[in-house]
Amino acid sequence: MQNTFHTVSQDLLHANQISADELAKSLAIIGTHHVDYADIYCQRTAFESWHLDEGMVKSGSFQIDQGVGVRAVSGEKTAFAYADSLTAEAIARAANTVKVIGAAGNSSPIRVPTPTFSKPVHSTANPIHTLQSAEKVALLQKVEQIAKAADPRIVQVMAGLTCEHDLVYVARLDGKHAADIRPLVRLSLTVIAKQGERREQGSAGGGGRFDLTYFSDEKIKEYVNHAVKQALINLEARPAPAGAMTVVLGNGWPGVLLHEAVGHGLEGDFNRKETSVFTGKLGERVAAKGVTVIDQGDIADRRGSLNMDDEGNPTGRTVLIEDGILTGYMQDETNARLMGVGVTGNGRRENYSSVVMPRMTNTFMENGSHEPQEIIESIDKGIYAVNFGGGQVDITSGKFVFSASEAWWVEKGKLLYPVKGATIIGSGAEVMKHISMIGNDTALDTGVGVCGKDGQSVPVGVGQPTLRIDAGLTVGGSEA
Repeated sequence: MQNTFHTVSQDLLHANQISADELAKSLAIIGTHHVDYADIYCQRTAFESWHLDEGMVKSGSFQIDQGVGVRAVSGEKTAFAYADSLTAEAIARAANTVKVIGAAGNSSPIRVPTPTFSKPVHSTANPIHTLQSAEKVALLQKVEQIAKAADPRIVQVMAGLTCEHDLVYVARLDGKHAADIRPLVRLSLTVIAKQGERREQGSAGGGGRFDLTYFSDEKIKEYVNHAVKQALINLEARPAPAGAMTVVLGNGWPGVLLHEAVGHGLEGDFNRKETSVFTGKLGERVAAKGVTVIDQGDIADRRGSLNMDDEGNPTGRTVLIEDGILTGYMQDETNARLMGVGVTGNGRRENYSSVVMPRMTNTFMENGSHEPQEIIESIDKGIYAVNFGGGQVDITSGKFVFSASEAWWVEKGKLLYPVKGATIIGSGAEVMKHISMIGNDTALDTGVGVCGKDGQSVPVGVGQPTLRIDAGLTVGGSEA
């Protein structure tokens, strides 16, 4: 990471006639007032996207954005200013603006910048430079060709490719300076299948913090096969039944339900403000035995992973629930200080114009002991939700609604037929207590997750094993 620090210092700071010492001077301006924490966040982002539909690349874009965010924290109050110009003058003006959050009269020396280095979690290569523009177009065309050849019922293919390259430099009032280079790629596709007058769709894709060479022919075929299979299954789907019933959730991406219905409720700010259903329950049983939930930001190359968080702290493994007992929350600097606990490397922001909040990275449930087929065969009557689409959750109550993009009606342990229009309704806190079987097949999603909170979006990972839930869930469908 020393090379990363040097590269970012040169390409982000020095390229804009800024030095680490000048950042320290601006922080010292903030330190003339009584503040608990302050930082300067410099960032440059290069972003490129390509989109194919109906056999043609219909749009492509490239943009570079850079700027700085300056923050001061006093007690529970935060003052924040940002500029879309990265200059020493803009930083000094922002520092003078935010210092008023604290009372005047403090004496703060100019601290010598102290570089800190985190363990490398992902590559620092620029994915935009991996392939030429013509090669990126050819990659999307290959996706369409393979999908169209998979089945004559596939009548339309939409594919997208995005690449991002971030340079980040964080300077803090305590003298700690840290830097990161963050690549991010994603390939996504949606196919439309038509049979008679009926049309259904299937989607797939993936990505992570690496370059475009990840998308080999084998990986493209894997995505295409998944999307085509989903679309063709949905062509045969019958209306979903409705009512309270046993539900089995598939592994991998269905962990988005865990992310939304449980993960957000374990973020530090909601618990400090006592607005989470999990507030005040540390040490208490909040889930069935065997349920262990982890947030881990240092899994190699994952979409939700980071070499450091947006406050310069190393990411790592945080046990949130262990064997059903609530053991911790995800914390940034501010909420950790106010709650009297340690930081967990979960301070995240969408970009330099956004404030830091405690956010998830890769959040997942660990393995149990059951074979997935054993879990399905245990169902007398119920739904097997293989994959999910969108959903909504209320953080305060933990109540959620999710739509299944692929689901099956199961009787006597057999998959009888696919169902369409199934929505899964329940409360995260209640559902966790009614998990009766946990599979041994924990998997993270393929690298497509985006998490929204207070208007900010950040890349995340989700995951879980196959789960049987006996109560607490209602399936909303078109058959009562």
